[in-house]
Parts: sequence; C-alpha cells; structure tokens
Amino acid sequence: MTYLVASNLEKQSAGQRFRALLQQKSILQIPGAHNGISSQQAKNAGFTACYLSGAAMTASMGLPDLGIITIDEVCFFIRQISRASQLPVLVDGDTGYGETLNVMHMVRCFEDAGAGAVHIEDQQLPKKCGHLNDKKLVSANEMAMKVAAAKNARRDLIIVARTDAAASEGLDSAVDRAKRYVEAGADAIFPEALTSAEMFREFAKRMPGIPLLANMTEFGRTPFFTASEFEEMGYKMVIWPVSSLRISAKAVEELYQAIRKDGGAQNMVHRMQTRKELYETIGYANYEALDKTIVKTVIPQIN
Repeated sequence: MTYLVASNLEKQSAGQRFRALLQQKSILQIPGAHNGISSQQAKNAGFTACYLSGAAMTASMGLPDLGIITIDEVCFFIRQISRASQLPVLVDGDTGYGETLNVMHMVRCFEDAGAGAVHIEDQQLPKKCGHLNDKKLVSANEMAMKVAAAKNARRDLIIVARTDAAASEGLDSAVDRAKRYVEAGADAIFPEALTSAEMFREFAKRMPGIPLLANMTEFGRTPFFTASEFEEMGYKMVIWPVSSLRISAKAVEELYQAIRKDGGAQNMVHRMQTRKELYETIGYANYEALDKTIVKTVIPQIN
C-alpha cells in the first residue's frame, strides 16, 4: 500500500528479510531498480528483492561509474527505493568508499537507510565497471580487512564480497581471493566478469556451500544466460543491474527525438504509461485516503 501506513510496514529488518530469501530453494532473481518507481514496478512484477547499481545511479545523475558519488548520495537512492517498494535492497558499495573505517561507516549508513545487503569489490580507486578493461586490484589482505570491517559494523546486513580478479589474474586467483574473503566474514561471493558457462561452473565447483551471485549485465563480457541456467551452474542469486536504466534512457531519448521532430509528444502516447497506470503504481489513492482534506482525484477520460 504505502510506507505511511504503520500497519503495512515490514516488522523484520531488510537484512533479515534478505537472509530469509537466500534460504529459498530456487535462485533469487534481483532486477536492478534505479529509483523509487522502478522498485515499485519490480515488486508489482512479482520480484521479492531489488538491486541498486552504482552504474545506474551515476548514469541517472549524468556521471560515469568511477567511484565519484558519496555515501550520502547513495543513501538518498536507498531510502527512496526501500520506502517506495519495501523490498530488501542489495546495494552496490563499490570499494567501500575508502579504507576500514570508511567501510564501517558505509555499512552503518546503508543499513540505517534500509539496505538489506551490500557488495564491496577488490578494485583500487578510481574503480571501473567490472566488464571494462585494465582494472587494478588491491591485495587480497586489504580486501579481507574491508570485509571483516563490514561484518563487524553490520547488524543484519548481508555482506557480499565481489572479486574482479578473473579478468586480470585468472580464475585460480579469483577463487583464492574469494576463499580469503569468506574466511574474513563474507556471507556470499560475487565473481565478476566471468566469460563462459565453463568458468561459472568451475568457480561454483571450487566454492562449495557458499552462496554465489551472478551478474547478467548487457553489453559486457558475460554471455546471456537465464536465471535457471545460472541456477543449474550453482548460483544462488542473479542481478540484472542496469537493464531498467538502459530501457528507460532509450525510451526518453526516443521521446525527445519525437517531440523535436513532430512538435509534440502526440505520436508517442501509445508508448506511455497512462495516468491511471501511474497512479496505481505509486498508490496515489492510498495517500488521498490517508488525508481527508485531499479531494478524491477523478482520472480524466480520454476521447
């Protein structure tokens, strides 16, 4: 309904709810949601968690994904998504925004904002998208210290350790690093930018009993696989991190081109969410019901 209705609020923390989802038998499908309304649409589609991508956040701000944004800016996104949908959010924590104390501060801030899980990666700053070239890594020991710090700072937050080692150091190094991160306290592992089904299967084979996250991003190094295919390969979670942002951005680009060409948006109306559909998504009538001073809205009828 709406986060303003106290009886409708979740009684468990987002971290507790995310942990429960990891106990389900089937793979946890986690679509990217780059703002509040997209998280509501994900929930309406039947998803039980969503993902907040650093790449999607920065792109929505007109910035590249280079570790530029701050903890407070990310918390703004976490709050709007968790409030709008009440879904537990897996948040992209980049490199932890600094060293050990910064990582602990990030964890506390993200959890207070409503995050259910966070992943941190073993890249150096300035970090790059995991599917780009020439990524530089910190030592396994330095990353393990960050993981341990995150574990010590969290209350219920799930800690996912991402390793980008496969691309630059090979699969053996990625596995070795992942095992080190689990020893440091990671709840799950995210091996980034694997390039074949064989690599995904081999990584999973060498990390028995550890929940693994697969990244199904478009235009990257990973071929297209379905959720069921990732599950068969041994993965517990799969994200589609930037898909919603890419679809939205392309649609807006085409809208602006049409307005410029046609002198208006009349030829794009068939591709728009109607007013009725929008109001249903955001729960407009529920807010009117909470405040009797607001006159009930009557949707204009289209001829």
